Amino acid sequence: MHNELIPNTTLVRVCALFVGRRLDLKGLESSRLLPVLPLIISAGDEGYAVLFRYGAVVLFNLAPAAQASFLNHIKHLIRDPFDAPVTEIVDINVDASKEERVENNVISIKDTCPERLQVVADILAKSMVLDHYEKRVGDVFDRIEPLADSLQQRGRTAYKDVELLRHIGGTLLIQHTTVGRVEIDEKPEILWEQPELERLYVRLEDEYELRERHVALERKLDLISRTAETLLDLMQHKRSLRVEWYIVILIVIEILLTLYEIYARIQH
Repeated sequence: MHNELIPNTTLVRVCALFVGRRLDLKGLESSRLLPVLPLIISAGDEGYAVLFRYGAVVLFNLAPAAQASFLNHIKHLIRDPFDAPVTEIVDINVDASKEERVENNVISIKDTCPERLQVVADILAKSMVLDHYEKRVGDVFDRIEPLADSLQQRGRTAYKDVELLRHIGGTLLIQHTTVGRVEIDEKPEILWEQPELERLYVRLEDEYELRERHVALERKLDLISRTAETLLDLMQHKRSLRVEWYIVILIVIEILLTLYEIYARIQH
């Protein structure tokens, strides 16, 4: 293990934020303290920041003013920043004699070595991502419900194809982010280098219910996607039926015109 980053302390304030869709960390790779991700760098006078490419930032031992200053400092690295980043503040109790766990929103760890801070940061970052998309999916559910009611009561919906396609695209984007970039179900790289930290990771993962929340989110996304696709199919079928009726009407008109021409010739 490496030396402690924040020595001679028993309480560390942690602020986790999901600030945007992506962080461009190429320019900071040389500042990395460890040969494995996630990236950890110094921040403020005595604090540290763990940065994730998928847009999460976890700050350790920074006062509010120092947090604001650091976030402003890395603002140019944020791609597609969120207007209102999801934020969570927790405290870390540092005590080598205590069991590593979470109690009353306080995380107990044995020391502040970089590896332990990375494990804590990984859990909090994933929790922030889930919080963000849980709220987004909740908003989509609120819009989908009246749509389903309208379909049940009137047999039709006022939604347009573009709106339904937007819903489908939104669900695919969330799935791409949570599965592809964030890898909610995957253990962090640091555990391959420090397997003794796996117990801490598992306990934190269980406390923040990452797997259960991810499964619930996937089910909701699947339901939204299937609902939007079903409505889109119904609308396309309705449009096809309408086109078929137009063709039938044109054929009838053509037949009537032909009959009229025949009738006119007979009269002459």
